[in-house]
Amino acid sequence: MSPKTLLAALAAITLAAPALADIEIADAYARAAMPEAKAGAAFMHIVNTGTEDDRLVSANSDISEKTELHTHIDAGDGVMKMVEVEEGFVIPAGGEHVLQRGGDHVMFMGLTRPMNDGEAVSVTFTFEKAGEITVEIPVDLQRQEKEMGHSH
Repeated sequence: MSPKTLLAALAAITLAAPALADIEIADAYARAAMPEAKAGAAFMHIVNTGTEDDRLVSANSDISEKTELHTHIDAGDGVMKMVEVEEGFVIPAGGEHVLQRGGDHVMFMGLTRPMNDGEAVSVTFTFEKAGEITVEIPVDLQRQEKEMGHSH
C-alpha cells in the first residue's frame, strides 16, 4: 500500500470514528440586572451526547472585557459569593451540566455595550475534547429561572 493510500485509509477511519465528546448547548439565555450594568451572565444546559466526559475550560465574548466561568459559594457567613472556576466544568458522558442563576454560570465583566432585550451575545466556548463551539445567545431580561426548560 502506498503512503498516499495509507493516509487516505487512515483519514476515512478517523472520520468514521464516533465522537467521544459531542457537545450541544441548549436553552441558553443571557441577561444583565439593568441597562447600565457593568456585568452580565449567561445560563444554559450543556449536553454531552458522547461516550467520554468533556470539560468546559473557558468562554470568550466581545460583549465584555473579561469572560469567566463562575459559581456561587458560601463564604462561611451565610453570604453567597461569586468566584471564578478556573478548572472549568465537567460535562459527563451521556449527561449534562446546567448553568443557572445562583449556581454555575458564564460571567461577563466590564460590558463593552448594553445587553438589550431581544438582541444576541456571541460566546465561544472551549472544551477539552470538543474544541471550540460558538453560540449566539439571546438576551432575555424578562426570563425567570423557573422558565428554563429541558428541551434539547
